[in-house]
Parts: sequence; structure tokens; C-alpha cells
Amino acid sequence: MKLKADRATLLKALAHIQSVAEKRNTIPILANVLIDVADGRLTLTATDMEIAVVEEIGAETVRNGAVTAPAAVLHEIVRKLPDGVTVELDHAGGDAPLALRAGRYTTSLNVLDVDDFPSMTAGALPSRFTVPVSVLRGLIDRTRFAISTEETRYYLNGIYLHVAAGDAGPMLRAAATDGHRLARVETELPSGAEEMPGVIVPRKTIAELRKLLDEGADDVVVGLSDTRIQFSVGPVTLTSKLIDGTFPEYERVIPRGNDRVLRVGKRDFSDAVARVAAISQERSRPIKLSLGRNLLTLSAISPDQGTAKEELDENHVTYDAEPMEIGFQARYLNDITDQIERDVEFLFSDSSAPTIVRDVASPSALYVLMPMRV
Repeated sequence: MKLKADRATLLKALAHIQSVAEKRNTIPILANVLIDVADGRLTLTATDMEIAVVEEIGAETVRNGAVTAPAAVLHEIVRKLPDGVTVELDHAGGDAPLALRAGRYTTSLNVLDVDDFPSMTAGALPSRFTVPVSVLRGLIDRTRFAISTEETRYYLNGIYLHVAAGDAGPMLRAAATDGHRLARVETELPSGAEEMPGVIVPRKTIAELRKLLDEGADDVVVGLSDTRIQFSVGPVTLTSKLIDGTFPEYERVIPRGNDRVLRVGKRDFSDAVARVAAISQERSRPIKLSLGRNLLTLSAISPDQGTAKEELDENHVTYDAEPMEIGFQARYLNDITDQIERDVEFLFSDSSAPTIVRDVASPSALYVLMPMRV
């Protein structure tokens, strides 16, 4: 195998690849990138047996062949080469090392047998549809903050992607919850997704996919089965196993009778939360919201640091229901308001019941937040 590639092009692909390659070396081949040259095409592949990334890039292919080499080391070498150089990779076959040349720099890397490199891309994906990058990015950004990191409840460690009945008919819906907050966002159902199964896309897959969505492509082709999902973004194809579990019936936790409505500007509210929460360094520090007619008072108490309070009056707040007090974790409040552009709407029932949070400008998103005792 022999090829020549532009350093910038190769570096960009290796950056995608090396973040997926297994770094713990429990199975040595998983730390390697598969470099495959065939019929004028260069393809790079990495996998950790849960996720696989395949990327095809432009290169001058001199001799067909395939080899595997340490992904992280190769990425680091190419990253430190000067801009504009041409990188030559040359492998004579068998156990021979992979030679890399760029300008006056040369190195050789140990290789592992190509036949030991696992494949995750085989098998049928019956459901296939196309979704705009901007739409998929929105589904991810407005839900992933609520993904649980608690490994014992593994079925919450991802985003639940499924078809649901919306006000305007069937919708493609994304949902995530950690038991303290719920994020639910929906969009128009793409053609071809009508029969897709409900699937839980793992947290790591979501993180890797999100990086690819900023690479400039317009659309993402999604293929999936009951056990795997695949995203094709420009020249990159990401294939992942799905979480084998049942996502809870989250609709049951969405309250129906919350009739106390608070509307407040997103920036005013989130800035006030940040200032009041600064009194305490506790990760789970609570913020108390005291509501009166067109008045919102935010307050926090720290046994070690003192107290803080801020008022938002009728210039920033609309509230015309009974006075009440309710507490929330400051970080959870900000995680939700970070997804909202301008005005936030809270729908309360009482101080102990789940609260609905909505983006006034985007009815497709809905959040549920559990209160804290303060």
C-alpha cells in the first residue's frame, strides 16, 4: 500500500478517527486505524466495537493495499507536521512497518494484522431517511443535557429517537431524561421514517455525531435497525450499536393541569440565576423562586458563605396567579434556559409537583423539571 495525501485533509480525518479508537488497549487492534487503498480511494476506519467511523478522503493512491497503525500516534505525528506538506504513507506488506515521510521527516510505525480488524458496518438497515443537519443538530442540542450518566440505569444513557403522535400528525421526536429533568423535542417526520423502530442512541455516539454536524454538510442520511444506527455526514459514516433496553413511558411524567404561568426573558432569568447561585459552590445548590403578581424573587442561602437575592419586576416578568414559592437546582435551570432563545414560560402546579418549561418561540420543545425542597 502506498499513497500521498495533503496534511490538512489527512489531519481532519484522523481527528474524527482517533476520538473513536479504543485508547485503553485491552484489545490492541482497537487502538489502530485501518488504512485501506483500493481503486484510487483512501478509506480510514476506526472502531471501539460500540461505534465505528469510516471516512473517505482525497489522496494520490500509488499502490492498493491495507494496513492498520496506531490511531493516536499517527494523529499526533500528522498534527505536528508543518502546514502545506504532503504526507506519504508506504507499507510493503506483511509485518513490515508503515513508513511515513513528509518533507525531510521520516518515521516508521508498527502495524497489526488487517484480518484482525473488526467490522461493524455489515448487515441490513431497513429504515432509511434523510434529515437536514440543522434539524438533527437542534434535536441533539436541546435534549442531550438531560441524558443520564448513571450507569445502573443504562437505558437512560442516551437519546430516545422515535415516531410519536403530534398535534399536526406523526412527528420525529427526541427525548432524554435523568429522572430530575426531561427534555422532549420534535420535528416533522422525514419521508422514509414512518416505520422506524424507537431506538436509544448512546451518549458517546451522540457526542461523536455532534462533532460531525459542524463540518459543513447540508443533510444527514440515517439508516437504522433494531440494534444499529448509521449516520452518513458528507464523507464520514458513523455506525453505532443501540442501547438494548426500554425507554420509560416519559409522557406519564408530563403534568397536564399546571395553570400558574410565569413568563420571563431568558437572558434576565439566566443571569439572575447565575448571580444568586454564586453564593454557594455546591454542585446541587438550590435556588428559591418566590412569585407574586408580576414579580419574581430569586434567592439562595449558603451556610458557609451567606445569602443572595435578586428581584425581577413587571419590566421583565409576567405572572398573574396565586403567590407561591418553589425551589430548583440552579444548574438544572440553566441547562434548560440555555436551549431557549428569548422568552421562557414556566407552568407550575404547586411547590412539590413537576414544572413544565417551554420556549415561547419554539413550541416543538418541552421540558419538565422536578422541584427541590428549599
